[in-house]
Amino acid sequence: MSESTSVPPILNKTMKFVLRSPLHGMVSSYLTLITFTGRKSGKRYTTPVSYCQKEDQVLIFTHANWWKNLRGGAPVQLRLRGKDHQGIAEPVAEDKNAIAVELAAHLMQSPFDAKFYNVTFDEQGNPLQAEVEQAVQTVAMIRVQLN
Repeated sequence: MSESTSVPPILNKTMKFVLRSPLHGMVSSYLTLITFTGRKSGKRYTTPVSYCQKEDQVLIFTHANWWKNLRGGAPVQLRLRGKDHQGIAEPVAEDKNAIAVELAAHLMQSPFDAKFYNVTFDEQGNPLQAEVEQAVQTVAMIRVQLN
């Protein structure tokens, strides 16, 4: 999930619980938990996010600023479909064209995420390109290479 539309803390807390439980199958095909360490605080953070996976690479999109902790590549843990995986996360924030291509593909697979980016679809079911291009102005993409 992205934070474009504010996600209530209770929903994040609920999703963390569900994704760690035997009930994860209800949502784990499109939601994962990402755990990372804060650069300044050294504190571990875990947040639920929507994702798409292409073999051993996972893409995550967010409006929130937590991605800045991952600059330069950072170790992360993902809870994917009930199992923990280690990986290296590399944020992409400046290449808006690359983000737009991947976000449009993500929305085709997960159309329910479109509301978080204020993106609608045309008659053929494709995300409207102008809306995707507008959305990526405030979106970062995180590429996680799984170990």
